[in-house]
Amino acid sequence: MISIDNLSVRFGGFTLLDQISFLITPKDKIGLVGKNGAGKSTMLKMIAGEQNPSEGAITKPQNCSIGYLPQQMQVASACSVIEETNKAFDTINKLKEQIDRWNNELAERTDYESEAYTKLIEQVSIANEQYDLHGGQNVAGGAEKALLGLGFERKDFERPCNEFSGGWRMRIELAKILLQEPDIILLDEPTNHLDIESIQWLENFLKNYRGAVVLVSHDRAFLDNVTNRTVEIVLGQAHDYKTNYTHYLELRKERREQQERAFQNQQKIIKETEAFIEKFRYKATKSNQVQSRVKQLEKMERVEIDQEDSAMLNLKFPPAPHSGVLIAEAEDYDLGYGDFSVLKKIAFNIERGEKIAFVGRNGEGKSTLVKAIIGELHGEGKFRTGHQVKLGYFAQNQAQLMDGNLTVFQTIDNVAVGDIRTQIRNILGAFMFGGDTIEKKVKVLSGGERTRLAMIKLLLEPVNVLVLDEPTNHLDIKSKEVLKQAIKSFDGTAIIVSHDRDFLDGLVDKVYEFRNGGMKEHLGGIYDFLRKKNLDNLQELEFKKTNASKVVKEEKKEKKHDYAQRKELNKKTRYAERDLENVEKKISSHEARLAEVEAQLADATENIGDLYTEYETLKEELDQLMEKWEELTETLDKIKSEQNL
Repeated sequence: MISIDNLSVRFGGFTLLDQISFLITPKDKIGLVGKNGAGKSTMLKMIAGEQNPSEGAITKPQNCSIGYLPQQMQVASACSVIEETNKAFDTINKLKEQIDRWNNELAERTDYESEAYTKLIEQVSIANEQYDLHGGQNVAGGAEKALLGLGFERKDFERPCNEFSGGWRMRIELAKILLQEPDIILLDEPTNHLDIESIQWLENFLKNYRGAVVLVSHDRAFLDNVTNRTVEIVLGQAHDYKTNYTHYLELRKERREQQERAFQNQQKIIKETEAFIEKFRYKATKSNQVQSRVKQLEKMERVEIDQEDSAMLNLKFPPAPHSGVLIAEAEDYDLGYGDFSVLKKIAFNIERGEKIAFVGRNGEGKSTLVKAIIGELHGEGKFRTGHQVKLGYFAQNQAQLMDGNLTVFQTIDNVAVGDIRTQIRNILGAFMFGGDTIEKKVKVLSGGERTRLAMIKLLLEPVNVLVLDEPTNHLDIKSKEVLKQAIKSFDGTAIIVSHDRDFLDGLVDKVYEFRNGGMKEHLGGIYDFLRKKNLDNLQELEFKKTNASKVVKEEKKEKKHDYAQRKELNKKTRYAERDLENVEKKISSHEARLAEVEAQLADATENIGDLYTEYETLKEELDQLMEKWEELTETLDKIKSEQNL
């Protein structure tokens, strides 16, 4: 559908993209991945027609329609929600106006036998077909249906767009794209500023979308759940993998290992050939063999190993000063802004060493409570922080709060005190600010660079409580993993506001959910919470009834299991346990054989193709078995939870 041919982008003497080529076909769901600054957003802009390449071309069908959602939202603040959403129909409305003008002209003309009259009738016929094809008959009420489906209420329709948070503005733009139904959707960091529920709705929408999708995201779980292709941009080159992100990582590792083995084997052959040439170069009896070997080397296609960007963030929080066991607690605590109430009668208890996530829809009070914890906001009721609590705060807009006219070095030098000032260059280097980059002005830094710089400021003073409000926005996947490991190793307390499930997975041991003016504690990790809340698809959440009496009735009804029901549950449990055991045996068998084949591949000189085919088959079967194992485990957990009711 869209062909990217030998695309290059250069800025002065720097080459960002170097002769990149790949195809986007209908129904492709492509994840563009790579480090911050690799050129992913630039690629989307070029596909959308908003930027031109230095060399190469992008070929699109004449009638190909594109919906582009940039990283920075540009929703007109003067428009109401419904007015902005109805802009999706601008093309259809203009077509309808043209059809009406032509019909009026036909009604007034009398030259029925003329060629011009016949041509005008053909134009009207074609325009009517286009109008119907684009759903022109269903325009009325379409915007309202889309907005309601995305979680807006009718009372929101007339509110100005600038009254809404970034996540809700994102939904307005998504509503417009949905209504336009383009052939290809381009999304640049769509999960930034979206809450977990919004992300899951978006996942469901994109997975079932009829057209192609190309997205840039640093949300690993989002990429895995949506994409079926991964195009990696690294050091100006593009590598295309026909799979999702997690499997791409495995294939990339295997690809490099194969390249390294092939490279080593070829180097061995080259060395032996060169030795033969050197040994018999001056012997007349061997001249034919020498010339043959020389030609062999000249014709040999040299094995290359894919380049990797090895620059890596080095992050470690200083040791946490000692604090009391209690970090913060509240009871019957109300928070708001003036007469506007955000949280009512909340209660919580945070203790030393806990790693906690604050989750919930945008506007439900997560950042409001964070401001209360750090002392920027005061409410009514019981609230206190513990003994010797020293807070380190990373605000959601921390990167934007820095002085854009200062250099990277000046920004850190201004806040560093004591001996640490002698180590500023080393610290900046550990955060990938090396060489001349420390003299860059803050205002020219990318979003990821600003976030890293703001994180350095947080590190300069030892704290025992980290309060991080959306710390992963604008960080690439590698940097997020480094930050995650640093927080896991931090010996203090961490309170994290985040929508990134993969980032929170294995990091937090308690989740506080914010909803309907309150907060609820959930013990366990983020996926334990999601399973409890049955967040398998956001659509259920968006239309879920919150009527308390109805919930109580349903819970009572679920608990009334008679003897026959319990007997049936016991039967299901036995069958599920038996199936699970069988699958685990197969997994063990496949893993053992896979290890054998890997060992054979490492040493093989013959039948490599057959071994590699078996290896790929085993990997695919093992992936299917693991999916089956996860399904059976979830089924068994669900049955056991029903038994405990």
